[in-house]
Amino acid sequence: MKKSQRLLSDSELKTLLDKYYHLYNTNRFIESDPVFIPHHFTKTEDIEISGLFAATLAWGQRPTIIKNGLKLMQWMDYDPYNFILQHSAADLTRFLNFAHRTFNGVDVLNFISGLNHIYNQEKSIGNLFYEYLKSDQNDLAGAIGYFRNKMIERFTHQRSKKHIANPLANASAKRLCMYLRWMVRKDKFGVDFGIWNLPSSVLRCPLDVHTARASRQLGLLSREQNDWKAVEILTENLKRFDADDPVKYDFALFGMSLNKDIY
Repeated sequence: MKKSQRLLSDSELKTLLDKYYHLYNTNRFIESDPVFIPHHFTKTEDIEISGLFAATLAWGQRPTIIKNGLKLMQWMDYDPYNFILQHSAADLTRFLNFAHRTFNGVDVLNFISGLNHIYNQEKSIGNLFYEYLKSDQNDLAGAIGYFRNKMIERFTHQRSKKHIANPLANASAKRLCMYLRWMVRKDKFGVDFGIWNLPSSVLRCPLDVHTARASRQLGLLSREQNDWKAVEILTENLKRFDADDPVKYDFALFGMSLNKDIY
């Protein structure tokens, strides 16, 4: 679809977004996407942990993301929850030479330490988000900031903090928003897991180059910066078409831009 010379009406936009949502939100999407990594697991804690690593690695070529994410799971014996809680110091040496773009072995070790801290204190990542959001379900930025602070308490290297975005500093937190979509959104088509006891309405749309491009061309986003303010604006606009599950349109925006259905 080429960019129209006029803005579409809300009715036309909803028809278009629903069409592309149903086109891309299918289980055919899984094998070529980082969400393929947590789909190797069935236990909630394993899905949480593998999903966080998959989302953290999610920049660059998707085959490389999947390859490196599965490598981490292999090194955790495909039992990430037990590995996080029960690993020995000797078990950690295998990660020292890991590298995915700027995420390296030191970062992996810091994430393992941070996750060990969270699971010993909160029992799960989902519990941490639930406890924060139960008093204000609209404060996702605060919830992400709370999670970030818990993770970095045990970090031994400053460099690893950059791999957990902070929307309280106006970062778009694209990868964390995607991760939260996986964990929270109840998806009858089987892509997202919906394993956390939170409504989909708490989510924010992941904003990357693809969703941003499609959103601006469709008149859903006028802000030029890809930051948290833009994330909030886009999500509010998507609520016009589904107030309970606005982030489902991430599939539509991402897919139509990636496959050049809009340009």
